[in-house]
Order: sequence, then C-alpha cells, then structure tokens
Amino acid sequence: MIAILDPHSKAKHVIKTSQIQNIVKDYSEVRIGVLGSHSALEVMDGAKDEGFETIVICQKDRTTPYQRFKRIADEIIIVDKFKDMLLPKMQKRLVEKNTVIIPHRALTAYLGYKPIENSFKVPIFGNRSLFQAEERQNKKNQYYLLEKARIKHPKLFKNPKNINRPSIVKVQEKTRKLERAFFIVSSYSDYKKKSEEKIKQGIISRKDLNNASIEELVIGTYLNFNYFYTPISDQVDFIGIERRLQTNLHDYNALPARQQLDINVELQNIEVGHTPASIRESLLEKVLTTGDKFVQAVKKAYPPGIIGPFSLQSVITKDLDLVVYDVSLRVPGNPIVATTSPYTKYQYGTTFGVGRRIAMEIRKALQQNRLGEIVT
Repeated sequence: MIAILDPHSKAKHVIKTSQIQNIVKDYSEVRIGVLGSHSALEVMDGAKDEGFETIVICQKDRTTPYQRFKRIADEIIIVDKFKDMLLPKMQKRLVEKNTVIIPHRALTAYLGYKPIENSFKVPIFGNRSLFQAEERQNKKNQYYLLEKARIKHPKLFKNPKNINRPSIVKVQEKTRKLERAFFIVSSYSDYKKKSEEKIKQGIISRKDLNNASIEELVIGTYLNFNYFYTPISDQVDFIGIERRLQTNLHDYNALPARQQLDINVELQNIEVGHTPASIRESLLEKVLTTGDKFVQAVKKAYPPGIIGPFSLQSVITKDLDLVVYDVSLRVPGNPIVATTSPYTKYQYGTTFGVGRRIAMEIRKALQQNRLGEIVT
C-alpha cells in the first residue's frame, strides 16, 4: 500500500530517498513518464530507442504535438492543469503504472520545488533536492556551486547602486512565469530608468525586481555545454553543444546598425529554439574538466550529487576563458543535439541526445538491479 501525501496539506513532509527506493523495488516493467512540455518529445524518443513504454501527462489545451507524434507516446494522460499531477489519485495512478518521471524545467515551474520535494511521491530520475539550486535566491544556488567548483562566473551586483559596467538584469516576467525579462544596464541611473519603464509596461513587478539577479555582461561567444553523470556509470559524459535562439533579440541584432538606431523597440530574450554548435578541439580540455569539477562540487553540496543531465551555459571570451553564467540541473531542452553532436559518437560510436542517454542509464540500472541509486 502506497501512502500518497496530500499536496494541499500544510504539514511539511520531506520525501526520503528510502521511501522512493521502496517504491521502485516493486516495479516490474518500468515506464518513462514526462510532463508534456519543454523536452518531453526528446525524452520519449530516447526512451523508445531503448525499448521503454512512455507516458506523457498533458494539459488539456496542449495535446497536439503528442497526439501528432504518437509513435513515441504510448499513453497520453490529459489533465485540466499540469498541477493536477500532484493530486494523490494521479500519483497513485503513475506509481501503479511503474512510472519513473524525467524532470525538466516545465515540471519544476508548474509543480513547484517544494511540492516536488515534499509531496510528489512518484520516483523521479535525478536528485530532486538539487532542482532548487537553479534559483538564484537559494542560499546554495548555482553561484555557490560554481564558486565551490572554482569555475569562473560573472561578477554579481547585490546592490544596483554598485553597477559600474555593462550588466544584465535577470528578473522573472510578471505574467509568464517561465520567462525572464532580461535587460541590459550600464549604471545605477540606467537601471532605475529601465526597470521603472518595464514595471509601468506590466512586463515585470517591483516584487520580482527586488529578487532579480544583476550580473556583469560578459562579452564573448555564448555556448551551452551539455553533460551527463550518474553514480552508476561514474563518469562525466559530454553530450554536445548548442546555442539559444531568442526573440526578439536575435532578429534585432540581424539588422544593419543604422536600422537598429532608427527602430525604437523593447528588446527581450525569450527562448524559442536552439541551433547546433561545436568548439575548436584545443578548447575541449577546458570544457571537459569544467564539467568534471562541477560534478565533484555538487556531490559535496547536495549529496548524492548530480544524477542525470546538466548544462553549463557559458561564454568563451576573447582571452579564451570559459565563464559560466547559468546552470541547468535537469533535462536542458535542446533536442537538436540528438542529431548533430559529434561528441557522443566519439565516445559511443553513435550520435544521440539527452533523452536516449537517460534511457540508457535506466536500462543499465535495471540490468544491475540498481534503479534505487538513480531515483529520488
């Protein structure tokens, strides 16, 4: 009998890893489950490559991609709201189907960090206590982890009055909570002017602005480096590299300088896709060792450490320094890597992405009777 906690209860019950391990002991045929957004298609495609059945939980007004690509979606569960995944009856249903949930950004955004940690009693591939480290307000956040790993990151301005160089303000949008309303400033007066404009336009709220992160704007080439680690394989795989496509920033930058000066538009950095990339071979040493150092730092800060994929979103400067400005501690959401990365082929003899690498590790864990070591 599985006791499922009520997510609306005010009592705090942090789910223990041992509880999840006891659940998966009774699993027979594991199914790969994912919330229908962000990188669900990649997760399911990789699962099918490794022979797993899949379950996707879709919000009722967002089902078309999963119905259209039904080859990879064995079962579609439709809910009124994504948050319904937290309902005890839904959790019970998923556990009875032997589901292992693969986490991505939309899962944590729609369900919330605390409910995932305290009341979502469905096995998750990964370290669920680590997800909150992505949030800059957390004490042991990504800056903390980067410093412990001795990895360079942009200078931080805790007080906007200290801004003395081009900087980027990272603040959550007021209405679209999955998006951040980034804007560039060069001084405190510039910060005040631009932030007040965005508040008046309804793009951000003053409350969210007070929780914003202000970082030095590092000039260079922006690349996202994607890795994978679990205690079973005990090695840091380098999955590949991609770059973000952002609107309307990229469209504006494509215009000639004269036209940019003539157009008065509000610039935003809204991610709409990715494009593949590679890096010159002489820089791979730095890229690979940076991933190794980060894994070791996370092990100490958030035992048992990283389980699964992670991404270090970085800048390569003119001095060829690697500066990490953002970290993803779950599926990063870049399906383009699955068909374009040469790095998995170098290591495994075939090209694949994060979705299949996750399924490969779950398959290996099942074969070694070690599934409990990669779920929490």
